[in-house]
Amino acid sequence: MDIKGKTVCVIGGWGLVGSAVCRKLMERKPKKLIVTSLNKEEAIEAVENLQKEYPNVGKNFFIPWWGNIFTRAEFKDLPREEILNDEKKRQLFISDILDELDNTALKKTAVYQLLSKYKPEIVIDCVNSATAIAYQNIFQSSIDVLREIKLAKTNKSNKLIETVEKLLCTLYVPQLVRHVQVMYRSMTAAGTRIYVKIGTSGTGGMGLNIPYTHSEEKPSRVLLAKSSVAGAHTLLLFLMGRTPDAPITKEIKPTAAIAWKKIAYGEIKKRGKPIELFDCPPENAYRLKDRLQILLPEFGKYTGKNLKSVFIDTGENGIFSKNEFEAISMPGQMEYVTPEEIAETVVYEILGGNTGHDIINALDHATLEPTFRAGVMLDAALKKMENLEKTFGVDSIAFEMLGPPRLSKLLFEAYLLKLGFVDMITVEKTDPKVLSKKLTDIIFKNSNLRSSIISIGIPILLPDGKTLLRGKEIKIPPFRGENEFPINQKNIDLWAHDGWVDLRTSNMKTWKNRFRKIFDEIEKIPKGDTSSRFMRTKEYWKNFRDIEPGKVVGWIFTVEELGERMKA
Repeated sequence: MDIKGKTVCVIGGWGLVGSAVCRKLMERKPKKLIVTSLNKEEAIEAVENLQKEYPNVGKNFFIPWWGNIFTRAEFKDLPREEILNDEKKRQLFISDILDELDNTALKKTAVYQLLSKYKPEIVIDCVNSATAIAYQNIFQSSIDVLREIKLAKTNKSNKLIETVEKLLCTLYVPQLVRHVQVMYRSMTAAGTRIYVKIGTSGTGGMGLNIPYTHSEEKPSRVLLAKSSVAGAHTLLLFLMGRTPDAPITKEIKPTAAIAWKKIAYGEIKKRGKPIELFDCPPENAYRLKDRLQILLPEFGKYTGKNLKSVFIDTGENGIFSKNEFEAISMPGQMEYVTPEEIAETVVYEILGGNTGHDIINALDHATLEPTFRAGVMLDAALKKMENLEKTFGVDSIAFEMLGPPRLSKLLFEAYLLKLGFVDMITVEKTDPKVLSKKLTDIIFKNSNLRSSIISIGIPILLPDGKTLLRGKEIKIPPFRGENEFPINQKNIDLWAHDGWVDLRTSNMKTWKNRFRKIFDEIEKIPKGDTSSRFMRTKEYWKNFRDIEPGKVVGWIFTVEELGERMKA
């Protein structure tokens, strides 16, 4: 893809890699560059630095944006601690990551508002998402909950609910899944054409023997959680890359330390704050007895000075001393890769080059795809099942184990149409009221069929739209802790769509329209064309003289519901 004249959004553009990506992009003359960072000061600083470096592009070429890309827009500028310590905000955050993502919720997210405002054709995500999510430390949150449970049992604490809610806020998978859902839907709505993620291995390319932890066991649980999130993120992006309406999706995953941004002498800061120098004269030494306290706020004497030294700034990975950097970058340790090399790889991939470093492309080639052998054997397997159906006098329609319930519902509806009218042509020509009555008669008379349907959790909605044939359990609406739901027309229509055999006239009209669309699809095939261009021909549909529920529902999922597989 040509970068020239395109609007590009660099998420995390203030950081080490993000800054290098921005500079590399400028060689390709984009139309506009949106540069984001978590903090306002960082985003503005990044834009100011770029403006100084490229003074001839105009004042509105570089646009700063700041905020947390993992939250709703109203929380994007709040520290995580403030969200978690406020009961109302905390519960909204839980709802944001655990509830279903509808359009209302989507439009409240920071990412959606960012992308819908600027509509970038290219999005490059340089945020270390795995670290941002995994370093919330679900292990410590779990320990806090266990401690509060013990205290609650003896009535020594009333913080159990709050602690449990905070644990819910740290759940890795819901946060990651929601983030990918929001990115996908936001980019699709904004018309983004290519998305490049700068990922991580979580360990700088090292294995389970990695010696670098923050005083945890080796290997660190938190570090391995980071790698787990990074791997899960990659597979979610792998799925995005197989989604027809999604942007072209790529991931570059450096497996080394990334360095560097600056080498200098000055104050050493940790989390933005100077490291204060304390002293412990020998005469004030701490005596080891009974129990050791980790925190002693009053112990030690502040010297009035802050730590200063020579350092190398490795961006998001922190500030290292000369010897720390030498240890971590020596052969056999993490070693390192420069941000400029990463940026060059990113830009080359956007332009359509093949660097060999796109993880999504690598997975495409490394995974085992559908095989010719399986395709050849499919017909034999289906014929074997058909023969068994005839031998035992049964029709194998649906068991509701594959899911979703909509699959079973559609298969049974197509089967009922087959029983009542044999072929697609007859169904398409028959009045919807006649279709509805005939299918209802079949259900009333065929108790075995009726029992097969309702016993797997698929209820049958009768033509009046108010009467339901059902068993002890129904799959739609799904049970998620609530056993009762209000009955109204909106809910009935939703449930019938998702997993009820629907005998109403309105649904018969839907089936007639489906068959009409299949006929139209065939009519568009040029007469006499016997090439390999078209798969679903008249012969595929047996000249419409039959209704094969599996084929029909496969067509519905592929064409009507846009669920087609994109890659082999």
